[in-house]
Amino acid sequence: MLTLQDFQKHSDKDAFMEVLKQKLSEERFNEILNTVRYEKELLELQAELVDLQQWVAKTGKRVCVIFEGRDAAGKGGSIRRFAEHLNPRSMRVVALNKPTEVEKGQWYFRRYIKELPNPGEIVLFDRSWYNRAVVEPVLGFCTKDQYDKFMVQVPEFEHMLYEDGIDIIKFWFSISKEEQESRFISRLQNPLKRWKFSAVDKEGQRKWDDYTFYKEQMFSKSHTTISPWIIIKTDIKKQARLESIRHLLSMFDYDGKGNSAETILPDPNVVLRYHRLLNNTD
Repeated sequence: MLTLQDFQKHSDKDAFMEVLKQKLSEERFNEILNTVRYEKELLELQAELVDLQQWVAKTGKRVCVIFEGRDAAGKGGSIRRFAEHLNPRSMRVVALNKPTEVEKGQWYFRRYIKELPNPGEIVLFDRSWYNRAVVEPVLGFCTKDQYDKFMVQVPEFEHMLYEDGIDIIKFWFSISKEEQESRFISRLQNPLKRWKFSAVDKEGQRKWDDYTFYKEQMFSKSHTTISPWIIIKTDIKKQARLESIRHLLSMFDYDGKGNSAETILPDPNVVLRYHRLLNNTD
């Protein structure tokens, strides 16, 4: 067990790490070491994000980042790490509630259009218009006609955004069925996270195959050259956060690129463009 004296008499990091190695189990020591490495990498990448944001504001770029995936895939946690140190004056997180009765009678994309980035702004969508591609048909929240119409319109919609100068980055956070179940259990056991678990989440495991079918339909119809799907393929939350940030950074040639982080290129074993033959985790 570590004592107060251990902390007081070792000001040198390497010497203190030796004490930790001697007093802790190998498993616990490696866990701490991995956490230290993760926190260091995360801070470096977040500094790069600050540089990216300043460049976006200076050049008037409009950047739209979409976070999609199954329930408990890690979208919210990743968004928090993206946004943590960014200037809220030129960055927004959008997480829309279910549509109102008025919105239900409007063109489906209308309520998302008003949330798109202004010049010099980055917008992070915690789920997006792609609710209609997967969640809504699985849970019966839209008709077949509404679904079919969306699947025809979405590539054209995104092509219009592209032609108007909006950069769209679409992430799909891919996790295994076993990992999703484990995260659901963890949420229920943690009083601070229990609010995250809903009736919709309960259907996630039972309708796993239905989600898979509609997810594959979504990829095949909306993965385009100008707006590709980027799969974040890992069951490790921390890895998903770091690699998704790296991918976003790799997409732009901003001022000071690479000055803060040792590695800003994403791991190709974790970050993959969708391909029909790709064996996703989920």
